[in-house]
Amino acid sequence: MDAYDKGSDARQGQDGPGGPAGPDLPDGEADAAETTAPEADGAPQAAGAREAADVPEVAVVPEAAGTAEVAGVPEVAGAAEAAGAPDAAGAVRPAPPGTVQPAAPRTGVAALSPRYQVGAVVALAVVAVAVCAHIGMVFLHLAPSNTLTKQHGDVVDEWVFPEFEQNWKLFAPNPLQQNVSVQVRAEVSTADGEIRTTGWYDLSAEDGRAIDGNPLPSHTQQNELRRAWDFFVASHDSDDRPVGLRGTLSETYLRRIALLRLDRDGAAGTGGVVERVQYRSRTTNVEPPPWSGEKVSDRPTVRELPWWSVSAETRGAKSGQAAREGGAA
Repeated sequence: MDAYDKGSDARQGQDGPGGPAGPDLPDGEADAAETTAPEADGAPQAAGAREAADVPEVAVVPEAAGTAEVAGVPEVAGAAEAAGAPDAAGAVRPAPPGTVQPAAPRTGVAALSPRYQVGAVVALAVVAVAVCAHIGMVFLHLAPSNTLTKQHGDVVDEWVFPEFEQNWKLFAPNPLQQNVSVQVRAEVSTADGEIRTTGWYDLSAEDGRAIDGNPLPSHTQQNELRRAWDFFVASHDSDDRPVGLRGTLSETYLRRIALLRLDRDGAAGTGGVVERVQYRSRTTNVEPPPWSGEKVSDRPTVRELPWWSVSAETRGAKSGQAAREGGAA
C-alpha cells in the first residue's frame, strides 16, 4: 500500500508513467513537448520538411533573363544576347563582331538601275548646258557692245527675239508713263461701185479685250500691234516721213496689219474691197500717284497719219486667196 501511495502524486491512466506518452518528464519539459510536438495527422508534413532540409538550395534565376535550369539544355540568355536582343532594362545590346547587318534601302538616283542612272545624268547635263547657254545669250544681248556681240550679234538676236526680249522701259529713270491707243479706219469700194469711209476701229482695245482674263495670251495679241507702232515711230520724223529703208518697211507692216484686222472685223462688208487705210494714235498720260505731287496734262494727244493705199497688199491677198481656192478645187 505504501508503494502505491508513493505514486499517488504521479499521473494515472494514459498520462501515467506506464502510458503511451513515454517516461515521466518534468512539468516544464512536458509542456514544451506538448507545444512543439506535431499532431498525429501532421506527421507526413514533418517528414517532408526533413527531406527538404536534406536537399541543397538552388539559386533562383530572374524570369527576365529568360533562362531555365533544365538539365542538358543550353542557356537561352546567351543566344538572345548574341542576337542583340534587349536586356531586362530595355537597352539593346550591340551585336558581336562578325554579325551581318541588313543593308539600308537605296533612295533617289541610287535606287535606279545603272542604265537609268546614266540617262538621268545625261538629262541633267543637257539641262545645265541649255540653262547656261540661255543666260549667256541674254547677258550678251543686254551687255554693251563688245567683240562677241559684234561677231555673233545675229545669233544672239535670233535666240532672244521675240520670246526673250529684254528692254529698260520698266527700270529706266523715266519708265513708260503713257497709254497709247492705235486706231484705224478704211475707205471701202462697195459692190455697187460706191466709196464709203468706215468708222475708227480701236485695235489696241481689241487686243486688250483678247488678253483680259486669258491666262495664256498669244504673242500676237500682246506685241504685234505695239511693236509695229513703235517701229513706225522710231523710223519716221515729226512730219511722218520715213527715215531710210526701215521707215518704208514699217509702213508696209502697218498696212498689212490693218488689212488683217479690218477683214476680221468685216469692215468691207459683202463684196466690198478696202482701197485705203488711215492710222491715228491717241496718247494719254498716266495719272501719277497722289503722294508724288507731280502734275501732268490729262488731255489726250492725237497723231493722225495720212491715207495709205493698200492696192498692192490687196492684190497680193487676192492672188493668194485665188491660189488657195484653186488648190482646194
